[in-house]
This record gives sequence, C-alpha cells and structure tokens, in this order.
Amino acid sequence: MAIEFNGKTIETTPTGFLVNLEDWSEDLAKHMAEKESISLTDKHWDLINFLRDEYINNNQNQPNTRNIVKAMSDKWGEKLGQKDVYELFPLDPSKQGGRIAGLPESRRKGGY
Repeated sequence: MAIEFNGKTIETTPTGFLVNLEDWSEDLAKHMAEKESISLTDKHWDLINFLRDEYINNNQNQPNTRNIVKAMSDKWGEKLGQKDVYELFPLDPSKQGGRIAGLPESRRKGGY
C-alpha cells in the first residue's frame, strides 16, 4: 500500500502504517488523520508527540493505553480514564494514534 501526499508516494504496510519512520511529518499526520475523520487538536498532538518520543527516545517503546492515560493525565493535570483517550483516537489510542504518529505497527495485544 501507499499514500499519495504532496506529489510523493509514501510506502505503508497493508494496515496503513508507514514503512519508513523518516517519511513522517506533521503535515502527513494531518493528512492521515483527515482520512480517518479526525481533526487534530492540541490534545491529539500531545498524545502523538508522547508516542513518538517514547518510540524514538526510549528504545522503541510503544506504550499501551494504560500508560497513555497516565502520561496524558500528568501532562494535562487532570484525572483521565480510558474513555478520554479513546475519544481522541476511537480505534485505539496506541494503534490508531501510533499510525498517525508515523510509528510501526505495535505487536502488542489488547489496550491494557
């Protein structure tokens, strides 16, 4: 599979994850999110940046939903539940969020 974006063909896996991490950009993330009917807000970007930072700077860690909820609760200074992050990425914050963040597909099972 591939995404046509800004006159370039960007390779993806059959499930829509980028093949090359280097192909990712904020503009591409916006494009990918729009294709999934998501309008990115500051909270979306906080979650995307958290996922990218964990992967790039923490030994390719891909946090599960529980860890995402904890990190976003700390970041936003409020007690969140799983529902709150699923409102941002309804198909799974770690997987759908990771796809839009340009990360490889997680092989982890389940959200918790």
